[in-house]
Amino acid sequence: MTSSVTIRPVERITGTIRPPGSKSITNRALICAALAEGRSTLRGALDSEDTRVMIEALHRLAIQVEAEEAGQTLSVQGCGGKLPTGSAELFVGNSGTTIRFLTAVATLGRGRIRLDGVERMRQRPIGDLLAGLNQLGAETRSELDSNCPPVIVDAHGLRGGTARIRGAVSSQFLSGLLLAIPCGAEDTVLNVEGPLVSVPYVEMTVAVMESFGVHVDRDNLDTFRIAAPQLYRGREYEIEPDASAASYFWAAAAITGGEVTVTGLTRDALQGDIGFCDCLQQMGCDIYEEPHGITVRGGSLRGITTDMNAISDTVQTLAAVALFADSPTTITGVAHIRHKETDRIGDLARELRKFGASVVELDDGLRIEPIGTTEMRGPTIDTYDDHRMAMSLALPGLRIPDVVINDPGCTAKTYPGYFADLTTLTCPPDDR
Repeated sequence: MTSSVTIRPVERITGTIRPPGSKSITNRALICAALAEGRSTLRGALDSEDTRVMIEALHRLAIQVEAEEAGQTLSVQGCGGKLPTGSAELFVGNSGTTIRFLTAVATLGRGRIRLDGVERMRQRPIGDLLAGLNQLGAETRSELDSNCPPVIVDAHGLRGGTARIRGAVSSQFLSGLLLAIPCGAEDTVLNVEGPLVSVPYVEMTVAVMESFGVHVDRDNLDTFRIAAPQLYRGREYEIEPDASAASYFWAAAAITGGEVTVTGLTRDALQGDIGFCDCLQQMGCDIYEEPHGITVRGGSLRGITTDMNAISDTVQTLAAVALFADSPTTITGVAHIRHKETDRIGDLARELRKFGASVVELDDGLRIEPIGTTEMRGPTIDTYDDHRMAMSLALPGLRIPDVVINDPGCTAKTYPGYFADLTTLTCPPDDR
């Protein structure tokens, strides 16, 4: 991948696309399949940096994962809830799901397991997860006493019992606990303290677990009860396209006044980011739901005020659309995204200002003034090694000439073919 890419403006984007499989579902299904009794086949899986580091880490834990069909079909031989390896060193890149899920899973083994990642990963919090695991009889710690990775797990199985965990920083802490607890020795009750961010991702975790045969009782997302030991059961499992990835193409239709259909996703999808369509509808787009997919048709865009806590991975996408509205857009409820791959409030505001937008950082979001004109030379956008920054902020380049995206290769984290797929919708076949 080149060090930068220049986005080509279009008059109106029109077409149909099916994004690759959901990263969130792929990594959850990999954990359930790895812990299951028997073999599982995962179809429609995502082949990306985040899923590859998960698979490599599972290999280091002596879990057999075989990839076919360009990584879109994965065959996993489960361990029946008993990790077959002892000590191991796991490298997780900058994959939050990988380190948070595998930290919990590692407690099910026997031996010392160390988990580490890139420099940014060493700044991403994990202390709440470690505290929750230790309440359930595990021995985990932050190697640098920073409440961030590297993480040391002195594994001797997970006892279970009762634990309290904060929900305000990342839902992945709760998801990691939920995924591992069924393989513990005793029934467990998890009590969530304070607000829980990104609720649809917890719902997704529970749904995937139940697809693999494990039941979770819950009370209003405040209390979760899991009987243990329970066995996940190997099965064939179909993974739906990534709704976060779909948001970029729906946003492209909104920005250009075009029409894009994303196939393979409906309102019944496991992924909460389908709710991004509701934001576009509030902004003036038309939404058409069909059995095979969802179509967005762009219209005159108006600014909105919206709480995006439940769909926070699409904040950057909506911010790109907000540049072209007729009034300001205010995004709230997403204070936790400062702890993602980059500071997705502060760094996003900095890059949006390069388009000439007035942006105010809020405690829990942003207020974005539209730019008013596209008669400008496009800026060069820095991406902070954040795949979503690159994919979202390429979209204004569909209206503004000469927008340059630095380090487009960072999209390999979740969508290696993103710019190629965007090109298929924006260029006539002879120009590709």
